[in-house]
Amino acid sequence: MKFFIDTANLDEIHEAQDLGILDGVTTNPSLMAKEGITGAANIRAHYKAICDVVDDNVSAEVIATEFSKMVAEGRELAKIDDKIVVKVPMIRDGIKAISTLTAEGIRTNCTLIFNAGQAILAAKAGASYVSPFIGRLDDISMDGLALIEQLVQIYDNYDFETEILAASIRHNMHLIQCAEIGADVATCPLSVITGLLKHPLTDQGLEKFLADYKKGNA
Repeated sequence: MKFFIDTANLDEIHEAQDLGILDGVTTNPSLMAKEGITGAANIRAHYKAICDVVDDNVSAEVIATEFSKMVAEGRELAKIDDKIVVKVPMIRDGIKAISTLTAEGIRTNCTLIFNAGQAILAAKAGASYVSPFIGRLDDISMDGLALIEQLVQIYDNYDFETEILAASIRHNMHLIQCAEIGADVATCPLSVITGLLKHPLTDQGLEKFLADYKKGNA
């Protein structure tokens, strides 16, 4: 399973990268705004700064919603760095844009996936990744994890090369359950990644080991 961090904060990206387990970064306009990054030039410079930290897979989202403009914007984003994956929304023109960009050798991430039909269309168009938002489905009393399970089965049925990127992960169990089901990628906040480190018995065990060592080696 690949681990992506869902943030535009460079300090958090550095921290995850320093752990040695980071496979990529996802961003969106909301995350950029949260960091106070505005203006096309500044946003693209920030994408480049992220690419300079990580090894691959930096999702950069188009703002346009019309086919020709999405394609043009996607081409420009792809020029920033070979690590860029162009993030395209799940709309009619988005599917057309994914098909065109894929044919040009540009990797894509189809975002805002909320049902299997959308994910099938994205895979048929050649998306490198699809991003089902499991937390947002849970917010409206739907089962986000059930969607991941459904997509794993469908993609396996037809050997789609598109990877399932579980997004809107809210807590540690979301991530673990996505791993159990077979999601290819999980993107989540740094707190979820570092939360996997923690267990009270680990802390207690280490404390006892160190205490016993000190007794015999004072």
